[in-house]
Amino acid sequence: MIDATDRHIIEALQSGLPLVPAPYAVVAETLGLDEGALLDRLAKLKSRGVIRRIAAAPNHYKLGMMANGMTVWDVEDSRIAELGAQIGALPFVTHCYERPRALPDWPYNLFAMVHGTDRVEVEEKRAEIAAILGDACQAKDILYSTRILKKTGLRLKKKG
Repeated sequence: MIDATDRHIIEALQSGLPLVPAPYAVVAETLGLDEGALLDRLAKLKSRGVIRRIAAAPNHYKLGMMANGMTVWDVEDSRIAELGAQIGALPFVTHCYERPRALPDWPYNLFAMVHGTDRVEVEEKRAEIAAILGDACQAKDILYSTRILKKTGLRLKKKG
């Protein structure tokens, strides 16, 4: 449960922060809070799992990253945490997570999103991932994006 102030904070931030030197101060002022109170509430919302993060959601196509591929890997269960952390730390991987397999058709349990200016660059990055995974990987594939489907998080409807 969130109170009215938390709801107003989420509504104020869900479309993004203002592009100014002190964005939290501006948001706090519009809500009638001081910046410290806003930051404290955000930290509590995050610790309770109400919000996961505040992050930029760039349009990769507009940044010149015209090839986007979700690389999928069948990694030994005993090594997925260790190897997943290594893959997720790569500077060119924007999302990395473990998912359950859907056997027999889908043996993949590690997913890593890779962006590049073209498919050649994405394939080079995929080769780097494959080298890290080594013998712990039994199968792999890549699913290329054809369009952007969603670039926003959950949106709360304003009350009243």
